[in-house]
Amino acid sequence: MAKKSRAGGGTPATVALTAAGVAFEVRAYDHDPRSTSYGTEAAEALGADPARVFKTLLASLDGKLVVGIVPVSGHLDLKALARALGGSKAVMAEVAAAERATGYVAGGISPIGQKRSHPTVLDESALGHETILVSGGRRGFDIELSPRDLVAVTGAVTATIGR
Repeated sequence: MAKKSRAGGGTPATVALTAAGVAFEVRAYDHDPRSTSYGTEAAEALGADPARVFKTLLASLDGKLVVGIVPVSGHLDLKALARALGGSKAVMAEVAAAERATGYVAGGISPIGQKRSHPTVLDESALGHETILVSGGRRGFDIELSPRDLVAVTGAVTATIGR
């Protein structure tokens, strides 16, 4: 897979991937501002299997922010996320806290190139695909890459955290 970008289309995620030498492909689409299910919208707009399109969610685990990456076709299992990171209790982070900590806006939060690094868990189902799609750092802007490269660039662990 070649590295591809658009003029003016760079985000902290694409900059981080380029700096790390990771191959990726930008998959942009026209975001509908009325959409509230960003991941489902991305899968439909890109003609991608929802099992290959992953959403990035932030949770508070024992008072610290963590990242869970799960298919858009499912939900994040907070108990499984806590177990995967050796914590006791996880709750969804407030949107404003997630945006402040990542530097991205909700619906466009990428697991890559966040303002601060957070412990990250990628749902194990990702490893069954040659490539997956994650947000590239803004609504209507996804990145396609190998799940193993995503693990490497984010320092993620893999576990079954989706349901």
